Amino acid sequence: MSTPVQQTTNLHTVGAGFWVRSSTPGAESDPSRLQANQINPEIFESEAEVGRAQLEEIQRAASSKSGDLVIILLGGRGAQAMYRLIGQMAETPGLDTLLGRLHVFTQDALAPLRMSNGLSFVRDFERLLGDAFFRKVKSFTPIRTDTDNLEAELIRYTEKLESLGGIDLFFLGLGPESGGASHLAYIKPGSGATSRDIAGVIPISPSILEHHIKKFKVGGSTVTEADEAECRAATHIMTLGPAAILGARRIVHSIVDADTAPAKRESYRRVLDTELSEDSARRAAQLDANPGLWLRLHTNLRSLVLPDVMAV
Repeated sequence: MSTPVQQTTNLHTVGAGFWVRSSTPGAESDPSRLQANQINPEIFESEAEVGRAQLEEIQRAASSKSGDLVIILLGGRGAQAMYRLIGQMAETPGLDTLLGRLHVFTQDALAPLRMSNGLSFVRDFERLLGDAFFRKVKSFTPIRTDTDNLEAELIRYTEKLESLGGIDLFFLGLGPESGGASHLAYIKPGSGATSRDIAGVIPISPSILEHHIKKFKVGGSTVTEADEAECRAATHIMTLGPAAILGARRIVHSIVDADTAPAKRESYRRVLDTELSEDSARRAAQLDANPGLWLRLHTNLRSLVLPDVMAV
């Protein structure tokens, strides 16, 4: 699919959370109508090679269209090598033309959490990409959770994304959940996200909170005791939803940290091997129980992994 994210204030509540739902006729409400695709993993020998391939994806997307480019950054380990590479190149004029065309968005955030917290994605992006990158890109729009009105912030964020014509390139990872399930962005199992939901606010789960803190520490972030205490007090997650993922023109998916998060091996294998039902209700239940399966419904996806991800 290549339908851009649509402007909307159509909210629906699921338990203690809510989703911003597309109200456009073009948003497919029945996921069983979407083709179930196979994912063919591309195995790279190093995280640095994955990072170079990811940068090439941005360059390729830029060469395939005129005007600006909208990209969604991936938090955690999956794109850190690319960010370091871009950060180094941003100190030179070599990427200036490309960076000047980029509208950069984040895909998720814990709430509430200060932007300056060492466990916030924004602080990690600043650490890896560097000041020059943020000076040179056309715009940077994080999901802000240091606000008293999460609903208004989520609507502001989705409306800006829509105003730029939707997502050209969406970088995604895969987070492990119990029983071999997975979360995608921060769409967790049982969150009630549907194919029409652009973004949402959902209650935090202990597994996601622990995964978040661990991946930041392993990735080299400086985390103070105060930062961790504030992070552990977060109650919700703001995240892009399935409609944003399905509407992206290109998805680049990566897993480079199975050594420190070995549960990702089983989670990824389940995404690859699950037979998606043709029945509408059954497929919807599969997607809600294992959100990583939304990757299987995108028609323009590339999956980059290291050899240990495929180890039995």
